[in-house]
Amino acid sequence: MAREIVDIRKEEIINACEKLYKNNNFKEITIKSIGEKTTFSRTSIYNYFQTKEEIFLALFQREYEKWIDDLNKVYDENDKLTKEVFASKLAHTIEKRPMLLKLLSMNLYDMEENSRIDALVNFKTAYGNSIKTVKKCLDKFSITMNEQDKNEFIFSFFPLMYGIYPYTFVTQKQKEAMEKAGVPFEYLTIYNIAYKGILKLL
Repeated sequence: MAREIVDIRKEEIINACEKLYKNNNFKEITIKSIGEKTTFSRTSIYNYFQTKEEIFLALFQREYEKWIDDLNKVYDENDKLTKEVFASKLAHTIEKRPMLLKLLSMNLYDMEENSRIDALVNFKTAYGNSIKTVKKCLDKFSITMNEQDKNEFIFSFFPLMYGIYPYTFVTQKQKEAMEKAGVPFEYLTIYNIAYKGILKLL
């Protein structure tokens, strides 16, 4: 099968997975339900992905690649940025990627554990490239930070991203439980949390 056709079909499978994941949880989604959203048979999916986790991992990889594109635009389109403006621009790149944040906060272990090593390597490459791109932006825009400061930023900023989604997408059931438990809740946007966190780390 021609490489172009393989890529088109893989993209269609990933798109179907993304569409389902917007309204369903990870456990509810199956190879069968993903196949029903494509133009070819369910069994054909196995020509491209061996498990549903590999499909999710490919979606995850694509989200990192899109984020890297946005980071590179910040890098290429600006010569100098103040700490506040850089924090704002970086926060806006995260704001555009709620799917990335959702994937980060849920089922990462399952996705990695139930995927072939080559799929995992491709994903880790995209993840690693996102770290390198954030570091490249720090090198350009944060001239007051030394190398240790930049490394500390990286190792604090990436774990911060894991926790953003659960604080910004809260179900009615969760709100009701927090209210009954007497837990104060303030709605914050992805941008709010990312900007404040980045600014403190800078």
